[in-house]
Amino acid sequence: MSQSHEERPWGAFYVLIDQANTKVKRLVVNPGQRLSLQSHAHRDEHWVVVAGVGEVTLDDETIAVRYGQHIYVGRGVKHRIACLGNTPLEFIEVQTGDAFPEEDIVRYEDDYNRAQ
Repeated sequence: MSQSHEERPWGAFYVLIDQANTKVKRLVVNPGQRLSLQSHAHRDEHWVVVAGVGEVTLDDETIAVRYGQHIYVGRGVKHRIACLGNTPLEFIEVQTGDAFPEEDIVRYEDDYNRAQ
């Protein structure tokens, strides 16, 4: 199976499945890095941590995460994940919803000064 791969300032992601009704990614967050605080209008995300340790923010709540834990991120929820360990944090993301473009993102905070 071929995977699309995209580098990001925080690490990388790999698209494992891209279909009309779902998208599945493997995300790798490098030590000391975190994704932007963001939300989505068209999709929900289900995350399963498969390596490393980190911290997830869901609106005003912060949750420590490690291997085997899962997180549900509903549409419109402000969220981010950070790698707190010395090895990369990896998780599988299953997206469900109306549409799955990378442009379905509103950034509220970003460590890398990317456009809102």
